[in-house]
Amino acid sequence: MKRRDFLKLGVLGTGGALLGWEGLAEAAQQAAGGPFRFPAPVYRTLGRTGLKITVVSFGAMLTPEPEVIRVAFEHGVNYVDTARRYMNGRNEEIVARALKGMHDKVYVATKIVSSSRSKVDIFRDVETSLKALERDHIDVIQLHNVTGSERLFEPEMREALVKLKQQGKVRFFGVTTHTNETEVVNAIVDDKDKFFDTILVKYNFRSDDDLKKAIAKAAQAGIGVIAMKTQAGGYKTDALGPISPHQAALKWALQDKNITAAIPGMRDMGHLRDDIAVMGMRLTLVDSMILRCYGAAVASRYCHMCGKCEETCPRGVRISVVNRSLMYAEAYRSAELARGTYGEIPACASASACLDCGHCVARCVNGLDVAAKMARARKLLA
Repeated sequence: MKRRDFLKLGVLGTGGALLGWEGLAEAAQQAAGGPFRFPAPVYRTLGRTGLKITVVSFGAMLTPEPEVIRVAFEHGVNYVDTARRYMNGRNEEIVARALKGMHDKVYVATKIVSSSRSKVDIFRDVETSLKALERDHIDVIQLHNVTGSERLFEPEMREALVKLKQQGKVRFFGVTTHTNETEVVNAIVDDKDKFFDTILVKYNFRSDDDLKKAIAKAAQAGIGVIAMKTQAGGYKTDALGPISPHQAALKWALQDKNITAAIPGMRDMGHLRDDIAVMGMRLTLVDSMILRCYGAAVASRYCHMCGKCEETCPRGVRISVVNRSLMYAEAYRSAELARGTYGEIPACASASACLDCGHCVARCVNGLDVAAKMARARKLLA
């Protein structure tokens, strides 16, 4: 390490104690120095697909303007993730406008609707996405929100995807998972048919070692691993003063070389600048300190979505999905996404089912107040 960089790191590493958060923020800004410049793209290979994609790729879920996505493409970002259900289908159309004239330069991933199981439904979803995206093929088609291994092996689903690939309408198969991720990742790795090529997985500095090990196994098996939910909610907090934890959280995910890329949600140009700047950066002692402070500040709000609490709920409430819906409402500030996600939960497994219980017996291994979270969900989403 150069002496100049060492001195900067020394100032930043002790800044929390010596300068306070405001002083640390000023020191960090001085260390960065100069006006914003888009960094040179950094690429990793997406497993056995062979696709070389930017380590910071575009999560379009909440992006309302195609111009933001277009700027990212123009500065080298070459992978975008969307879904059939985002913004009730409008998100794919926004991505399509951003892709005008750049179809051969950007890889597109989208998702089948979670409830689609039959060939008819899967064919319909893909055809609808192709039309909305104004493309003749989808690079990575993903099963959306898989929570267990059973869905991965449904014969009709696999037959439909194989047929779509034979028709040239999709190139590679993927899976997304927010809950019970370790089981899902390991099932894909252990699949003797090696059916799925990629996995989009919730992975952040609060993730446990079991998931980290499963991701390493997946990468070694040639499966391309992409990280989502890297910000652990991205909740607003006063604990850090003027400092944002977002870049530190993104760097934490990308320092794991088994992760091909991350797809942070970029709603506006400010998000784009913050996230794309991370390409080529390393995780520092300052970042680790920021993440420790942020993690402590949001511990009472952030749900790991591990699903372990659901085993203790006699009503079978899908607590992890309810909490994810709450996160979309409170941290992502997207009422539409929150209500859409909550609306996918059967009424008998929603937070409303808790009303029949005199006393909540569900227990969170990470100490969240389950009853309070369910009451909050009923107030905001029911």
